[in-house]
Amino acid sequence: MNVALLYLLEKEEVFQRIVDKYGLPVVPSRPEGFQTLCKLILEQQVSIESAKACFQKIENSLKIVSPETIFKSSNEELRSCGVSRQKINYLYHLSESILENRIQLETFSQKTDKEVRDELIKIKGIGHWTIDVYLMFSLQSKDVIPLGDIAVINTIKELFDCHEKEEMERLTQKWMPYRSMATFLLWHHYLSKRNRKVIF
Repeated sequence: MNVALLYLLEKEEVFQRIVDKYGLPVVPSRPEGFQTLCKLILEQQVSIESAKACFQKIENSLKIVSPETIFKSSNEELRSCGVSRQKINYLYHLSESILENRIQLETFSQKTDKEVRDELIKIKGIGHWTIDVYLMFSLQSKDVIPLGDIAVINTIKELFDCHEKEEMERLTQKWMPYRSMATFLLWHHYLSKRNRKVIF
């Protein structure tokens, strides 16, 4: 059992109850880079299964999913893969930012969470939820909690009787510096209670 989990189980009785009832949480991991950010854009406001199917269609169509191939693709080609017009624009903006060297994804692992956030937030279509998940899954950041995630919000409301965002922010401060692991515990409760398969 890792240090972050032990710390939280000692700090928060609710987390111990989650583990006692459902076992240890899954700690998700995704590779760094362009394809993961594309998948996160596709996952906005839809199921992960739907987004995965959409990305697979893009991959089948383009063969290689890269900033170059996305940027050169037509709207019609991406629409035929099931990408909405809005998300097509987001994928173009991300690709253009990389091709024009406005961001360099390979440098992110050497930067602070704040530096990564400050760069990504400038790209149209990449908001704080997308950045939070990228930081946690790809860069293995230890102290991120996505308070824009509906499952996290609903679970905090349920388990802590905490309903206002400012109140949630104060609550989660006591889980520092391991709020990412706290998030995994909250997701673990949310999914396990609903008998839903963990897909990251």
